[in-house]
Amino acid sequence: MKRIFSMRRRPLWALLALLVVASVLMLGAGQRARSAKPPPAGAAPVQASTAVVQRQDVPIALSGVGAVTPLATVTVRSRIDGQLERVGFAEGQDVKTGQLLAQLDARALKAALEQTLAQKARDQALLGNARVDLQRYTTLSAQDAATPQQLATQKALVAQLEAAVQMDQAQIDAARVQLSYTTITAPIGGRVGARLVDAGNIVHAADPGGLVVINQIDPIAVVFTLPDTDFQAINRALQGSRTPLAVQVSERNAAQPLARGSLTLLNNQIDPASGTVQLKARFDNPRHTLWPGQYVDARLILGLRHGALTVPAAAVQRGPQGTYVYAVDADDTARVQAVTVAQIQDGVAVIDQGLAAGQRVVVDGQYKLRPGLKVAEAPRAAASGASR
Repeated sequence: MKRIFSMRRRPLWALLALLVVASVLMLGAGQRARSAKPPPAGAAPVQASTAVVQRQDVPIALSGVGAVTPLATVTVRSRIDGQLERVGFAEGQDVKTGQLLAQLDARALKAALEQTLAQKARDQALLGNARVDLQRYTTLSAQDAATPQQLATQKALVAQLEAAVQMDQAQIDAARVQLSYTTITAPIGGRVGARLVDAGNIVHAADPGGLVVINQIDPIAVVFTLPDTDFQAINRALQGSRTPLAVQVSERNAAQPLARGSLTLLNNQIDPASGTVQLKARFDNPRHTLWPGQYVDARLILGLRHGALTVPAAAVQRGPQGTYVYAVDADDTARVQAVTVAQIQDGVAVIDQGLAAGQRVVVDGQYKLRPGLKVAEAPRAAASGASR
């Protein structure tokens, strides 16, 4: 009896399951049908902010991360050994080329210079006397009063003393060079760092640290990298431009540029380890807004995209099928329009396909829209408040 009862219940449960599945499918179909229906004719317009598609020239730019570096760096060292008598700069001071930085004890080198000057004076006196004797021997030889041997010997003596005077002059020049090393001047203009040696210390030419480091920070340089995939575009831009390519730098994740300069270097090889190419740009830096060691965003301008179709970047939405915008027709009805975006930078999207100049697109309030709804322009105050 139990077996017969269970066999009778199985078709009943199967029938109930089929009824539940059918109800679910009908409910889903009904929802899809309702969602596919156009909005009611009397639906209130949705307030949203719109903008007009415009044609304008847009910079073609590549962005990377860089570091600010001095245009030139010099470690000032002593070229001779001696006692540091005086320091002629203050730490953190801007110095000019040729400005006095340090003075070494010069007494020993002055004495050596005076000795070589005295030696030259002595040899010049001997040379003058030898030349007088040579003139006398020449006259006597013409009168057969002196032998040819005597004349030749006197000529050799004059030549020997002339060579001695030349050697004395060379020693004087060398002594003056050594003496000039006691006065240490700035080889470049820039800003000095911390003083590494105090007055009174004995400095040596072999000291590794030197006296001070000078960084040239006006003008200044920025070294940055870009992917190797951008190399061909950079190379074409360089080949096609008669002037250096423009570069802008800004603080990390900031829109306002700190400085504008020009590209000075595209490195002669791509780094295979990182897959990047190194570039360097030069910037005027009178206000010292750029500082060595600072990380910045660098933007290389390759050229201009003339007459590009542009919309605010906020108008571009992304969905499963790609990028799209809400276009507003002449009757203020919203519709979804698929677009192809060429680039987005500085809050502006460049559109390759999908829009025409003069069309209106929604830039704020898309979350309230669906195709077929009417759009009413939102007041500016309300739009700005919604954006905040």
